[in-house]
Amino acid sequence: MELLIFIPILFFSIVLHEFAHGFVAYRLGDETAYLSGRLTLNPLAHVDLVGTIGIPLLCYFTGMPLFGWAKPVPVNALRLPSPRKDMGKVALAGPVANLLLAIVFVLVLKVVLLAHASFSAQALDGTFRFLQYGIIVNIILAVFNLLPITPLDGGRIVTALLPIKAALVYDRFFSRFGMWVVVFLIITGALRYVLMPIAFLTWSLIAKIL
Repeated sequence: MELLIFIPILFFSIVLHEFAHGFVAYRLGDETAYLSGRLTLNPLAHVDLVGTIGIPLLCYFTGMPLFGWAKPVPVNALRLPSPRKDMGKVALAGPVANLLLAIVFVLVLKVVLLAHASFSAQALDGTFRFLQYGIIVNIILAVFNLLPITPLDGGRIVTALLPIKAALVYDRFFSRFGMWVVVFLIITGALRYVLMPIAFLTWSLIAKIL
């Protein structure tokens, strides 16, 4: 039953993440995602067998933080007005989309709490679990993707912010070893200790603001 709640939320959250990348790139002048049919919320256009299906299921059954990824939306930096700076904006768009979606789930949860008398106990339980999954999944996706490791969004944001020489060194290192660092964090379970404190802090801040 929980998988029936978890999978649709994760799929939509990952798809929205990639759509946000493509949308911001499109608005900045790069039509690559649009022309390749990737500027869409259709999940079939974004599914990656490992990142969208395999890793989330592994996380679910092993108790690891729930996260995953979709096929990266193609972006041509040379079509952007300010390639390095704008690539940072494109990278930031995905995590921001997930944080905004988490806030939407929190707002809906607050409305449900105010109107809880209108729900049956069973409907209320199912609604709570759905909304809680939505909040947790999107916060973890945002935090995971903001880790400063290329090819994650955080690595691309750091590259956009660093002075050009430092950015080249940083990008050269993580282009070779970044994915291995991510795999190491996943396999050893260290990712849990990196993600969860930041995720809990993010959740606390969102809860206080709203």
